[in-house]
Amino acid sequence: MRAYHYTEVPAEKAEEGAKDTTVRWVISQRQGAPNFAMRVFEVGPGGHTPQHEHPWEHEIFVLAGRGRVKAGETEQDLTEGCVVYVAPGERHQFLAGAEGMRMICCVPHPKDE
Repeated sequence: MRAYHYTEVPAEKAEEGAKDTTVRWVISQRQGAPNFAMRVFEVGPGGHTPQHEHPWEHEIFVLAGRGRVKAGETEQDLTEGCVVYVAPGERHQFLAGAEGMRMICCVPHPKDE
C-alpha cells in the first residue's frame, strides 16, 4: 500500500490534439498496479482533450469545475460530482467551461499480446 497526494506526481502535457490539458498518472504500473491506471486530468478554461476513440473503456469522475462531454453526436453538460462511462470504441472528447475542469479517469492497462 502507498498513500500520497496526487500533486506529488508530475503533470504531463496531454496527448496531441488536446488544448490546455495536463494529465497525472497517479496510479499505474509504475506504482505496481497490474490492471488499471488512475489519471487526474486538469483542463484549463476553454481547453479540451482530443476527440478520439480506442478499444478500452473509461470511467470518469468530475472533481471540480464545469464542462461538456461529446460522444459521437451526443453532448452532455458536466459539473462537479458527475460521472461518465465511455464504452470501448466510442468516439469522445471532454471540453472545459470558463472555470476549467479537473477529473479522475480510470482505464485498464493494455494486455500483453
